[in-house]
Amino acid sequence: MKKIQLLLAVLLYTLFSASTFAAELSQVKGKVIDSQTKQPLPGATISVPDLRIAAVTNENGEFMLKNVPAHGHFLVQIRYVGYQTLTQSVDFANLASTEFQLRPSVIEGREVVITGSANSSDNRQNSTTISTVSKADLLYHPSTNLIDAISRTPGVSQITTGPGISKPVIRGLSYNRVVTLSDGVKQQGQQWGDEHGIEIDQYSADRVEVLKGPASLMYGSDALGGVINILDALPAPEGTLRGEFLSNYNTNNGLTGSSLMLQGNENGLVYRVRGSYKNAYSYKTPTEYVPNSGFNETNFEGQIGLNKKWGYAHLDASSFRTNIGFYDPVRNDAGQLVDPDGNIFTNAQNKDRTLAYPKQDVRHYKIALNSNILLGDGSLKATLGYQHNLRRELSAANQDPSLFLNSYTYSYDLKYSFKEVNGWAPVIGLSGEFVHSLNTTGAEQLIPDYDSQAFGGFAFVKKTWDNNTFNIGARFDYRKMTGKDFHNDERDFNAFTNKFSHVTGALGYTHEFNDAFSFKANAGSAFRAPNIAELSSNGVHEGVFRYEVGNPNLKPEQSYQFDASFDYQNQYVRASLGGFANYINNYIYYSTDGTQKDVTQDDGSIKSYPVYNFVQDNAFLRGIEASLTLHPVSFIHFDNSFSYTRATNRTTKESLPFIPAATLRNELRFEPNLKGTSHSYISVGIDNFFSQNKIDSFETPTSGYTLLNASIGTILRLGKNQDITLYVAGKNLLDKAYYDHLSRFKPGRLSDEDKTLGIYNQGRSITFGVNIPFTLKK
Repeated sequence: MKKIQLLLAVLLYTLFSASTFAAELSQVKGKVIDSQTKQPLPGATISVPDLRIAAVTNENGEFMLKNVPAHGHFLVQIRYVGYQTLTQSVDFANLASTEFQLRPSVIEGREVVITGSANSSDNRQNSTTISTVSKADLLYHPSTNLIDAISRTPGVSQITTGPGISKPVIRGLSYNRVVTLSDGVKQQGQQWGDEHGIEIDQYSADRVEVLKGPASLMYGSDALGGVINILDALPAPEGTLRGEFLSNYNTNNGLTGSSLMLQGNENGLVYRVRGSYKNAYSYKTPTEYVPNSGFNETNFEGQIGLNKKWGYAHLDASSFRTNIGFYDPVRNDAGQLVDPDGNIFTNAQNKDRTLAYPKQDVRHYKIALNSNILLGDGSLKATLGYQHNLRRELSAANQDPSLFLNSYTYSYDLKYSFKEVNGWAPVIGLSGEFVHSLNTTGAEQLIPDYDSQAFGGFAFVKKTWDNNTFNIGARFDYRKMTGKDFHNDERDFNAFTNKFSHVTGALGYTHEFNDAFSFKANAGSAFRAPNIAELSSNGVHEGVFRYEVGNPNLKPEQSYQFDASFDYQNQYVRASLGGFANYINNYIYYSTDGTQKDVTQDDGSIKSYPVYNFVQDNAFLRGIEASLTLHPVSFIHFDNSFSYTRATNRTTKESLPFIPAATLRNELRFEPNLKGTSHSYISVGIDNFFSQNKIDSFETPTSGYTLLNASIGTILRLGKNQDITLYVAGKNLLDKAYYDHLSRFKPGRLSDEDKTLGIYNQGRSITFGVNIPFTLKK
């Protein structure tokens, strides 16, 4: 801990000191106008993602970017409501003033600049399939956490344990096959567990990039299935101090959430603070409350940094804590959920925001230093991270934790981008991490203490010519995991050391037929080293009600995937159609043959648990994703999406477990132009989930179902610089009783002793929300 703190302090001091010797500040002036009328567009947003700077046009459509480099090519994005988003590569060396012309479009401006690849680029020129989720989508659709909010994206779903815990699934792959990035750092929070969620504040995300398919070239092991890149907002424009307050309430489980943010920029010194809190009692299905399923969540975070002509350096820190109640379902003869003594839960108990036992107490602390320093004709992006994750499972008050997982992670990521020459843009990178985990201090032991070390390096080059781009890259990774020896009266863990190394590669191609129609294709390999649970589990995993047995002889997974897609967008239509095929050798999953193991409980009783072993076979996943947005007139918006994944075990010829059902979503939105408001809307949506009968032998099938949703919202204009967003959004309005196939509460997922035991997903829920942005200095 002291070493990483000292390193961060030295680097930050060096970067702050560098500004003292910087030459006279550079600035870029410009104007944004309508391409047809040539009228200025006030309130347009101009951003340079690679420099983490932004500006807003004044009433004359004029803007100024300060503290910019005196030379270099940078991708600039210009956005304005009612116009197509414009991206343009700009050479600051030959630019003192410029004019950007935007074309009107009733299709909303969307995020087109992608930052999660080797270098920032227009999404149409990036061969990787990437979807973006805006802040509005994160906030204004009913959701209980960040992963729940992005699960509407085609190809993305979630493994849930009630509304409090969600794990991301991309094209049928989850757990350690999906990397989650926040503040540029790979999130490490013991994500191998079914009931382990993502410790990130939903309110802090400004947008999310979802990279679908193998991304080991950039992120090494664990990015075999894809990447969820969570991005915070750009710093405030120069000389401003602004913030936001947002709050919402959900009728189903009484979920209240509030967040307050303040950010400023004084001559390139940027800063931001945010505090958020959520609290919910037990959620209600169409038939019953689910006892002790409430949760609460607290997050504090801050940023301080510099934006200067040499680049930027930002130091982020966060403290996240969540408490989540657990319930081991038991029904009486009448089919009612009861406590261990057979008592029916009262309404007061179900609406009590004080969690009962058992419960989880999860804390995650993080420090990250992100920088992009201009060196010569290139630039060096660096991210240093420190994380401390503590996960306690508490069985009763005033007792030591039943399970206590305590991990420390130190990581680094370096990328150097060379100057683009004749359309060639090379990038080289180096990354690594060290994990020290203590897991045998609780009353129960599931995995041993362990250390994990990893490092890797890659080379990547992209060639752009005419309307084409081609990219190719290769990477080498090495990982070593050392499990510690541990023995007591109940559990034995033998020491082990596993070493894995792998070479991966990727190549891609994009072609823009015209301004509206484009094509992209990508082929890549990826790998994933087995995680600690797969290698060494030997005990009861209480949160999932099974006895897990690891296999220290597991081999790394190897993935070979090809995907391609077509995209079309004009003033009235936006459409995409894509498909993928993914061959995975040595695919790791757990399976059971019906064996039971008796385990002595704290009270001396004996309880039998199904035994699950981690095994390996070869797998084949394939699927399609499609979307269609129609905007025939300015006040009608019709949004549609479809995704389907099929996964089979190439060894046994059976289906793989835990694959999401096919999903079709439709939403019709009416957007009237009301005086004194903007962005007013009324929407009705239908989510169709198909039946899932392609299952493994120990799974249970799920029937198809349809959910009716609706929402209404507006932005009230109270003054020249004051807006308030109000919205009401309803989900499952018909209170449909259903089981999502990836719910851990569906029949057969919690108990092999009683296949009929199941708990429906959340019933009718209506969310009321408000978002108040404010400016203290402009």
